[in-house]
This record gives sequence, C-alpha cells and structure tokens, in this order.
Amino acid sequence: MADLDDDELLEALGVELAPIKAGGRTPREERIIAGFEDILRFYDAHKRVPQHGEGRDIFERLYAVRLDQLRKLPEARALLAEMDKPRLLAEAPSTPSNPDELDEDALLAELGVASDPADPSDITVLRHVRPLAERQAAEEIAERTPCEDFETFQPLFERLERELKDGVRKAIPFKGEASVEQGNFFIVGGQFAFVAEKGEEFETSSRQPDARLRLIYGNGTESNLLMRSLQKALTQDGNGRRLSEPDAGPLFTTQHGPQFGDTAEPDDIETGTIYVLRSHSKHPFVSEHRTLIHKIGVTGGKVATRIADAENQATYLLAPVEIVAEYKLHNLNRTKMENIFHRLFGAVQLDLAIEDRFGKPVKPREWFVVPLQVIDEAVQRIRDGSITQFVYDPGSARLVSGAMDA
Repeated sequence: MADLDDDELLEALGVELAPIKAGGRTPREERIIAGFEDILRFYDAHKRVPQHGEGRDIFERLYAVRLDQLRKLPEARALLAEMDKPRLLAEAPSTPSNPDELDEDALLAELGVASDPADPSDITVLRHVRPLAERQAAEEIAERTPCEDFETFQPLFERLERELKDGVRKAIPFKGEASVEQGNFFIVGGQFAFVAEKGEEFETSSRQPDARLRLIYGNGTESNLLMRSLQKALTQDGNGRRLSEPDAGPLFTTQHGPQFGDTAEPDDIETGTIYVLRSHSKHPFVSEHRTLIHKIGVTGGKVATRIADAENQATYLLAPVEIVAEYKLHNLNRTKMENIFHRLFGAVQLDLAIEDRFGKPVKPREWFVVPLQVIDEAVQRIRDGSITQFVYDPGSARLVSGAMDA
C-alpha cells in the first residue's frame, strides 16, 4: 500500500480537508455532515455510540474512529450542533489510541483491515465501492420503515404484554446461533419484535443457513433483514431475549387430582365459574350477529352480581347482557383460564371499539364471534385435559385436531 499523507488519511475516515468556499456548503462540510449522519443512524439503530474493539465489525469500528476525529474538530461541533440531539460530540473521545499518531498500517489494523501491498494506481483495485464488510454491517442495521398494516399485528403485541405480565410467557436470554422461526417473538434493542414472515433458507458464503425475515416491531415499524443479522443483534445486545411459547400451566384441579398441575398461584380460586354472556346491544353489527357473539369470562363470585351494572360498563358493550351458560370448576386459575380462551378464539375476537362514559374509546377483550356449542365443547376439553390438542377453525366454526397456536 502506498504511503498516505495526513489529508488522505482523514479523507479515508470521512473527514475531508478541502478549502472553505464562499457561499453554501463546502465539500469538506458536506462530507463531515454525511459522515456524522452515518454515525447517527448507527446510534438510532443500536441505542449506543459505535465502539472500538476486535470483536466488533469493521463498519462500527470505522464509525468509532470517525466519531473520535469529529470530536476533535471545533468546526465540526458548530456545524453539527443542530443534528447532534444525542450530544454524541460532547463526550470525550473513546479511541484507545490517537488516530493522528497512528501510521497507516496501525490505523488499518485498528479498523480490522490488513495492509495491502498493491499499487493504488492498479486499475484492478476498485475505488469508491463500499467494502463487503461495510455492506454486511449496513444490512445488520436494516433501516426500519413504518408498518402499513400494523393494526393486524397490534393485538399480538397487546396479548404478548398480558402473557408476560401473567407469567404465561417468559423472557429467555438469547443463545448464540439459536433458531429463528416464523411466529417467534424477541426483545431486541429494547423493542418487542415479531417474525411475521421467513423466506426460503439459503447458504451464506461461509455455508451457514440464512433467510430473509419480515420483522414487525412493537412501536409500529418493520424491517426486512437477514436471520443471521437478527441472531447477531440479539447476541450482541446484553438485554436480547427470546420470548417463550405460552404455557397453559395449572388451570384447575378436581376431586380426583390435578389435571394441569397442583401448584397454588395468586389467581387460584377454590371454586370458580366460567360464564358465557350474550349482549343486548343495539350496535348494528352486534344486532346482526347476536347469537354468535359471546363474552367468555371467569369469576370466583356470583355472575349475576358481576353483570348487574352491565349497561354502564364498556366491557359489557354498555348494554344489558344475558347469561347463556355457566360452568362450575374447582381450584380454578382465573388468569390462565382466560388466556386459554384468548389463544383458542383469538382469530375471531370481536373487533369493536366503543366509547366509555368519559368518551374514551375502549376495545373490549373478552367478546368472540363463536357459536355457543363450540364454547361448550372447549370447556369439556379443558376439563378432560385435551384442549391443547385442538384449535378453532373459523371457516368450519368448529374445533379441529392440532396443537394450540401461540
């Protein structure tokens, strides 16, 4: 590699020493801004400044050196002040060595690039082309875009939060090259992430399996990144987590012994009632499908007392209700029983928002468009322990054999 003077070295780092021109931005200023925008994108994606170190990819290490250089330039602080919302330039340089004091080989070693004796004038050496390592790093950052159909996924994230709170799911530290499948949930970069789609797997140049993912985030954005990029992000994120599949857990026990477990939990009630209600609401959709729309709930008290003020409660659609079925069970776990019904009939949950007495929109959770006889069969299968082997098929309006979906 030919010797680089100071100007060429800084230019390679994204800081060009061009003379200032009158009027508009100078080429130097434009290059400083462009270089800092790359650093900001990295910060937004990873919620941290780029770091030095052999264990980090070349793209991040290049940004770390560039950031250190920018922090030393007074003109950069003034030029980038409005852009620097996270105050990245206010921190002290983090590089272990002063780039100004490194020769070309030492600097390239710091960036993880071996010295190349090739003549820079050789026409076989490509110029102004992003290196493979840089392109791969950019792929891992994967710019997020707004999710246009987020309303389809939002109920999944809402249910996920409930299941974590109720202990039905657990957050498990992500281990290295662990699998990533469609339908999996993760926590990465402090955000819930759902694998909505997984493309056909292929082999990388290192003969490792990979696939294109459609990843939906809990904040309403999405990205199309590679499976191995997600695995790497989860591994490097100290708080990266895989969310376990829901566990039915102990539902209830009978006089003949436990059916789903015998561990007492805070929501266990000695004698409980699963109740099914039908609404007398005059809402057009409810009126048209009244015999198919049911609320499924669980209580340890009297159902009649619970629904006495139904017409004033949004959870009952602000209308009187009638009890169409009750099932008495012993040692019932209220929370986990309700989660069973939500998982079983989640695909036909009533999508209806009404205003409460304060004018605030409320979306009742426990109403489902499902025939009463199917609910009755579901309760019987809960009693005999076979419910986890069945799913609800909305097309045929019946329970069919198959493992219960998460």
